[in-house]
Amino acid sequence: MKVFRGLPNDRARAPCALTIGNFDGVHRGHQALLAHVRGAAATLGIEAAVMTFEPHPREYFAQRANDLSKAPARIANLRDKLSDLADSGIDRVIVEHFNEHFAAQAPQDFVKRVLVDGLHVKWLMVGDDFRYGARRAGDIAMLEAAGREFGFQVETLKAVLHGERRISSSAVREALAAGDFGATQELLGHPYTMSGHVIHGQKLGRTLGFPTLNLRVAHRPALCGIFVVQVHGLADGPLPAVASLGVRPTVEDAGRMLLEVHVFDYQASAYGKLVRVEFLAKLRDEEKYIDLPTLTAAIDRDAVQARAWFAHRNGALTATDRI
Repeated sequence: MKVFRGLPNDRARAPCALTIGNFDGVHRGHQALLAHVRGAAATLGIEAAVMTFEPHPREYFAQRANDLSKAPARIANLRDKLSDLADSGIDRVIVEHFNEHFAAQAPQDFVKRVLVDGLHVKWLMVGDDFRYGARRAGDIAMLEAAGREFGFQVETLKAVLHGERRISSSAVREALAAGDFGATQELLGHPYTMSGHVIHGQKLGRTLGFPTLNLRVAHRPALCGIFVVQVHGLADGPLPAVASLGVRPTVEDAGRMLLEVHVFDYQASAYGKLVRVEFLAKLRDEEKYIDLPTLTAAIDRDAVQARAWFAHRNGALTATDRI
């Protein structure tokens, strides 16, 4: 899959079937849309393409208004989003920098500069609530009229439902915030994971007897707390672990978001490795403790509970295998 930061240059431009969206957490609704894009691309003999944005437009406007509470929590970092899009069979992803200039484009300028001249779109699919251009002035009717003028086909996709509820990034965020990983998996179509490179930390966990793999989290995640997890990328199979995702209020006042993972009985160095952390169950919310001994006791309880969770799961699997 080819990834472009902004519009491709002339030599890299080729006709495409396109869809546009934030794709935060490539859930089953997104996957249905992407399947239509792949099908159209195959029929027309062109590439299947996605345009997405960084930062999220709502995050950009929240920063401009100096009110980050209006920015959506992120389901996935950019690496994980691109990985999911590649797994969905997309040929080309355009990561457009969402800034003041991009946000100020009139709808007709967006169509001409981006869709027609920039991407050579021949087929376009968007959600039935899609809006574009400055102040979200462009709608589906305007887009269809532009398609007739410039020679590209416009299709819309109605909401994909889970039961009676729309599958959406908002629904995934709600499930993650509640620690409901069963519901999250139903919405995503796969277990929820976060990936990142292991970085050096303060080595405090090692001092307390619980060495951790530290992964930097550059965005405000859709979940926070203490979790039972398993780690992919360190061995042939996933390794059991307990993790803390949050701002570490007992030891740090700056509010830096970090994912700290204590892998049970793992002694090797993992610095620099790219790992994927799969979330299995939530144990509790993050807390601030009065001192390090109290924090250490809480971590010990978390580790005991996580080990018990794995023992119960593995015992249940063994019993099922015997039936």
